[in-house]
Amino acid sequence: MANTFLTAEWNNLIMANYIIDPAILKQYIPTKTELDVYKGNVYVSLIGFMFQKTKLLGVSVPFHANFEEVNLRFYVRYNDNGQWKRGAVFIKEIVPKPAISIIANLLYHEKYSTMRMKHFFNKNEQGINLGYHWKHNNKWNKLEATAPAEPSPMIPGSEEEFIAEHYWGYSKYNDTTTFEYNVQHPAWQVYKVKDYLIECDFSSLYGNRFLCLQLLQPNSVFVAKGSPISILHKKKL
Repeated sequence: MANTFLTAEWNNLIMANYIIDPAILKQYIPTKTELDVYKGNVYVSLIGFMFQKTKLLGVSVPFHANFEEVNLRFYVRYNDNGQWKRGAVFIKEIVPKPAISIIANLLYHEKYSTMRMKHFFNKNEQGINLGYHWKHNNKWNKLEATAPAEPSPMIPGSEEEFIAEHYWGYSKYNDTTTFEYNVQHPAWQVYKVKDYLIECDFSSLYGNRFLCLQLLQPNSVFVAKGSPISILHKKKL
């Protein structure tokens, strides 16, 4: 597709979802968008997943096809001539490849950082066990989950659907300019998490305003199986 900037697979996503005070996010909201809410609540999500089979403009870049990502994001919506588009805004996206950070920050005005990362994924008849680790200030942060072996479709109207079904990305360039891009993928199947581990220095990684997340339990944690995805070229709103 001529309008496609990047294709890949996003697989084995752990999504830990926190209800947060909307005032904490005020400075990050891109112009022309507003916070998206679920049952009156505003959410941020700590998400770890695998980027796999990555191609940039149809070309696979050597040593950059498969890598981990961990991001902290929140949810907005944009009224496009009467049609509401639901999207995500990233506080920070962590990857192990410097070139990924440079390209994403330069071209999409995202908030990528490069850190040492590792992951694991184990599956047997009893279930799956997976996790993502990233090193910051000489300390390993961890996001891990244990789930049943088989996924299920998302329930319409569920919190899982609200978190996962945001098909637009919005990035704040400055106080007057917002960039928008479309993320295309089928609806994901999800695993109900049996157990999880989160060891994340939120304040050091994301700023003191997110210290509250270290004191909170997530409202939900689930694993999404993932799928092939396409990210289209950005446009300015």
